[in-house]
Amino acid sequence: MAGKYFAPGNPRSSHSPSSPSFLVAALSLLALASIFFFYAFSSYRCPASTPFDASVAREKSNPNPKSNAAAPEYSFVASLEKFLTSRRPVATGSSSPAADAGGAAVKALDDAIWEKETERLYGDPADPWSGLSVVRVYVYEMPAKFTYDLLWLFRNTYKETANLTSNGSPVHRLIEQHSIDYWLWADLITPESERLLKNVIRVHRQEEANLFYIPFFSTISFFLLDKQQCKALYREALKWVTDQPAWQRSEGRDHILPVHHPWSFKSVRRFMKKAIWLLPDMDSTGNWYKPGQVWLEKDLILPYVPNVDFCDAKCFVENQSKRSTLLFFRGRLKRNAGGKIRSKLVEVLHDTEGVVIEEGSSGESGKAAAQNGMRKSLFCLSPAGDTPSSARLFDAIVSGCIPVIVSDELELPFEGILDYRKIALFVSSSDAVQPGWLVNFLKSINSKRIREMQANLAKYSRHFLYSGPAQPLGPEDLTWRMIAGKLVNIKLHARRSQRLVQGSRSLCTCECRPGNITRVP
Repeated sequence: MAGKYFAPGNPRSSHSPSSPSFLVAALSLLALASIFFFYAFSSYRCPASTPFDASVAREKSNPNPKSNAAAPEYSFVASLEKFLTSRRPVATGSSSPAADAGGAAVKALDDAIWEKETERLYGDPADPWSGLSVVRVYVYEMPAKFTYDLLWLFRNTYKETANLTSNGSPVHRLIEQHSIDYWLWADLITPESERLLKNVIRVHRQEEANLFYIPFFSTISFFLLDKQQCKALYREALKWVTDQPAWQRSEGRDHILPVHHPWSFKSVRRFMKKAIWLLPDMDSTGNWYKPGQVWLEKDLILPYVPNVDFCDAKCFVENQSKRSTLLFFRGRLKRNAGGKIRSKLVEVLHDTEGVVIEEGSSGESGKAAAQNGMRKSLFCLSPAGDTPSSARLFDAIVSGCIPVIVSDELELPFEGILDYRKIALFVSSSDAVQPGWLVNFLKSINSKRIREMQANLAKYSRHFLYSGPAQPLGPEDLTWRMIAGKLVNIKLHARRSQRLVQGSRSLCTCECRPGNITRVP
């Protein structure tokens, strides 16, 4: 090779690029560089520890991750006390454009809602917030006289137990039984970071909402204000809500109105019959709801708040061997309307071995007597009250006592999700009042079926316990799951009403449908 000289015995210098030692060194440097760049890149992408390391660190610092979670509060009075002392009312003005803006405000809201719906319809299907299963609720910020003032009124008068209804029921206890308006509202307005329910979110822009929640405590006002004050407040609430552009846009079809006591809001609710009502039942006799006001496609049945304490797993085991009474009932023995069945049942069950029928009483002693009786019984009688429903049903469920339902027109909460045949017996009124029939029927049920129903009661009880914070699979959770199933139909009727030419044909209001009769032929 011209121009190159190699010394004898050393054909190639050790510093030559072709030298083996040089190749080893170069490869070593390359490996070190690769390792350096790998860790540098990793630290750039993941500046914190890996998820596994983080979880290990959390477990070391907190061996019981759930220990910091707040225990749920099931008492309405205790929850309300905490709520009122920790929250302040919002401004008393309207939270949305006033109706005097005319059709412009309604059209602007309608256009904004359409834009949001279009985004979700054609958006990313992987986006968890784009699914129909997530219910977006706009909560009206109504003046305090419709919300906080009424809660304070209940709180400040709670110990006035002399305040009774005409049939002797304690007023404040009735309000507690029907306090679903409080539990739902308190959960919705709780900061999102403190809420446990993920299938419903509160939105603060109306165009993002599927539904609009009306936080008016109509039951408290009915029982704790005098008649004229109550009616005046009802009219004010009606005007406030129906003045909102969102109401005018759909005529209230996408608005949620809690009217859980059958007497509440009665004087003006005919003007809001297109809204989604939260009800205790759907009496079809006309005593409580007029034709065309309520139906299952539109409205929702919610459970009463139980009168008695929840019998948990430990309580259930302890009382299993004590259930020596065949059939138990404690409550008002004389009722009106459908509740007349009670007096007939008293006649046929009087002095029957294994059956305890008692007149109910108010106060802590009455609660203790009912609770002890249910926990010592295999079956608990659940006849209709003044309406087809009765709080006794839910008292029995949380007590582990198999309900025997004698109410031919009863509709049940969350029946699209729960199968009540697994936890309750349904008996027609005509059979139940036959002498000896009911007791013989109960004695014929074998022990295996009884054990299965008791085991199912232990599972189902959680679905009827309102709490703060609201728990997954609790009644608040199931409420929104049921409403989620109605959303498409709600939107259908709202849009149909918006596009029909006036006078072209009548809208279906379901008034032509027969009453909801579930009587066994």
